Amino acid sequence: MRLILSSLLALMLATAVGLGATWVTATRGVNVGTLTIGAWTARPRTGSSDIDPYARASIARSGELPVGTGDGIAFTARADDGKRPLDGRCDVVVSGVTPAARFWTLTLYDPKGQLVANGMNRYGFTSQEIVRGSDGAFEIRITSRARAGNWLPTGGIDRYVLMLRLYDTPVGVATRTQRDAPMPAITTVGCP
Repeated sequence: MRLILSSLLALMLATAVGLGATWVTATRGVNVGTLTIGAWTARPRTGSSDIDPYARASIARSGELPVGTGDGIAFTARADDGKRPLDGRCDVVVSGVTPAARFWTLTLYDPKGQLVANGMNRYGFTSQEIVRGSDGAFEIRITSRARAGNWLPTGGIDRYVLMLRLYDTPVGVATRTQRDAPMPAITTVGCP
């Protein structure tokens, strides 16, 4: 009887640990095949047949449609370059240049992957509509209050995620450093 109870307890414990580990990897992901440049993170193999099982489970759970490897790559940022979480009540500046790409988009999402509601119905910028300096660099202000120039409203939410999608770009699996792919800087410049 003692052997049966011990076996059942071990089986229940193993099941709980296995289900817990699966839940954590499906909701938070893992760093298998992750490309990190500054505050930006991407999984270049997500849109390919070489996708790892953890990323596959995460995508199945979120319902996300990843950018195909031949089409481009998607980078996300949840914090600024100083590792401070992106806060919709603070003023954040995204500045610099993007890697070579035929077209790119920068979009603002809430942590659940939904577009951030705001009165302006402005959710992002594209490479074709952004106002640039004479050197090709740009500056986007992400704040809850209106600003001149390239401005994205946050609606004052606590946390948000930036997604930079690069289409028809050489950035991908072989990219490793900022020199290979110059990503825009993300800086928190003011917080009430």
